[in-house]
Amino acid sequence: MSKMKAAQALAKVLKSWDVDHIYGITADSINNTVDGLYQEREDLKYIQVRHEEVGALSASADAKLTGKIGVSFGSAGPGATHLFNGLYDAKMDHAPVLAIIGQSKTGVMNTNFFQEMNQDPMFVDVAVFHKQVVSADQIPYVVDEAIRAAYTHMGPAVVIIPDDLSGEEIDFEPFKTSKVYRNEFTSKISNESIEETTKLLKEAKHPVLWIGRGAYGARDEVIELSNNFQMPVVSTVPGTGIIPSDHPSFMGSMGRLGTKPAFEVAQGADLILFVGSNFPFARFWPNNVKVIQVNNNAEDLGKQHDADITILADAKDFMKALLDKNIKLPESKWLKAAQEDKKNWDNWLLELSKDDSKGLRAESVIQAIKENSNEDTVYGLDVGNNTEWAIRQIPLNKNQKFTLSAWFATMGYGMPAGMAGKLSYPDRQVYSISGDGGYAMVMQDILTEVKYDLPVINVVLENKSFGFIAHEKIAANQAPYGIDLLGANWAHIAEDMGAIGFTATDLPSLKEAFEKINELQKNGNKKPIVLDAKIADIDPIDTHLVPLDPNVFDQETIDTYRKTYDVRDQPALSEILDRI
Repeated sequence: MSKMKAAQALAKVLKSWDVDHIYGITADSINNTVDGLYQEREDLKYIQVRHEEVGALSASADAKLTGKIGVSFGSAGPGATHLFNGLYDAKMDHAPVLAIIGQSKTGVMNTNFFQEMNQDPMFVDVAVFHKQVVSADQIPYVVDEAIRAAYTHMGPAVVIIPDDLSGEEIDFEPFKTSKVYRNEFTSKISNESIEETTKLLKEAKHPVLWIGRGAYGARDEVIELSNNFQMPVVSTVPGTGIIPSDHPSFMGSMGRLGTKPAFEVAQGADLILFVGSNFPFARFWPNNVKVIQVNNNAEDLGKQHDADITILADAKDFMKALLDKNIKLPESKWLKAAQEDKKNWDNWLLELSKDDSKGLRAESVIQAIKENSNEDTVYGLDVGNNTEWAIRQIPLNKNQKFTLSAWFATMGYGMPAGMAGKLSYPDRQVYSISGDGGYAMVMQDILTEVKYDLPVINVVLENKSFGFIAHEKIAANQAPYGIDLLGANWAHIAEDMGAIGFTATDLPSLKEAFEKINELQKNGNKKPIVLDAKIADIDPIDTHLVPLDPNVFDQETIDTYRKTYDVRDQPALSEILDRI
């Protein structure tokens, strides 16, 4: 047992859980805690962000990218409230994070002192664990307990520490209890449920395999199941990359962030094998479709869509049990047509990327990112039209990783996520992809990337508009009021902050920018890069409804949709099926 300040014991607990960096801004109500971090600075790096929101978002991104707990801190009052955006992102996306909150010294608590607030009730809704310590001896114990709770319940844990307590000396001995990072789940899959599933899959004419993040790590099983049962694969957006994004049977996602082939196989499906997901838009599937749902959380079974068969099991365990039956159905026109539909879609996106007759297209920028990415690149995606463009084109076919604010969908996520990606994977190439709206919310932390030598390639798609919201207004027959943005020279601003800036306005300048970026990377550049892509304000294709099937939609509707989004060489899935 050793004597040390409680704050140093706190830092040792973090290190024991493999935490190697922590985000925050110090202040008088948390200075003693930060001093403890200083004592352990060799193995626990303090990343001084310029806004606590960025720190909390980065911590959430760390957790989503690595599966390990992300940690941030804030002082009493405004420092604490600034953390909420990142904490709610973690809550909604089930990411284990820890927030350490400063509090006024115990001697002035309950006296209406400067910045003194009753902070614990503030975190009741967002946190899976929230406690305020009342003695210095409690600090390492409560922090360890909070981390265990964050992993157990996969969400944010909050520990509030009066600053004088963290500065007190205590006797501390490292905890011997083993570190458990996740609950072990044992699947009990009955042979009867596998037989029922097999029967329905054999009877189905148009089956679809629909996967979510619960199927992460089951790439081989997903591919084999798709091949054996002749099923096109659709994923939730967060599940993109489980099956390689360039696999001929992968259709993409359904909805605003989706694709034409994913929408069409969903509408044409007579059976959906729904594995490892709580996809909120399942409620828009066809009413007559049969659903087999597999999930390791009983609460999620039937939550979004009524299921004909429900199986409480780990996704990978279930797929292995199904594959053990060694059933291989004959080649189907359904899968063949879906594969052609996906190929047409990919070719169309590629053609769009080659066309700058109306100005630089976002598809061109994402295609350039794709062509200049590595097999293990990490992508931090923001929220808005930029998410649509990125998720449809970035390569997630090897060992690449990406993160986005999926359920909470908070703008400003992309740049903090890129920063987290570089800190968690320092040897990998890292991109952040943002619209100018989201980027402007957090761009001050380019200074953080500069300070800590984080050579993230930050791509800003500037169309001077809240484009995603603009589409919603147009669809609702509302005036495009309040969505226009003032542009800026983002590249020049980045250079003034100590980063490297490039501007692209057309295909030649885009190519030149990436040539220079590649040269910088080759020469070991340590500075962050900002690529200011001045794109045309062209609405990305809306795939929540793809009215191209002549058996369902009238010709005027079809022609209007094709003209609106310049849809060329894209026959409806039904037309492909009729031709095969």
